[in-house]
Parts: sequence; structure tokens; C-alpha cells
Amino acid sequence: MSDDKSRSQGQDRQRINVHQDYELRDWAKSLNTTPERLKEAVQAVGDRAEKVREYLSKDKPA
Repeated sequence: MSDDKSRSQGQDRQRINVHQDYELRDWAKSLNTTPERLKEAVQAVGDRAEKVREYLSKDKPA
């Protein structure tokens, strides 16, 4: 679960929970995208941050 506040590091930081406003906002800022685009990416590839980064990078010119 991505908003497990008892975990301060590790797996919790590798997942994106788009159902938590603060996580959606922070991840969108971190990945330089919009919250809507981030939700689209998570729906397409799942909530693993690495996969979301890969998905979002495909849209950017090389």
C-alpha cells in the first residue's frame, strides 16, 4: 500500500498512489507532468514509479 505512513523508505517510495492528493501532486511535480497525465500513465502501466517514468519518457522528444 503506497500511503503506509509507518514506512519511511523502501517499497513505499517505489509506488505511486494516485488516490492520495498529496502523492498525486508531489509525483506529478517530481516527474514534470500533470496530475491527469500521471493518472493516465499509472492506469496504463501500473503504480511502479520506474514503469511510470518509462511510460512518460516515451512522449518526450529524444
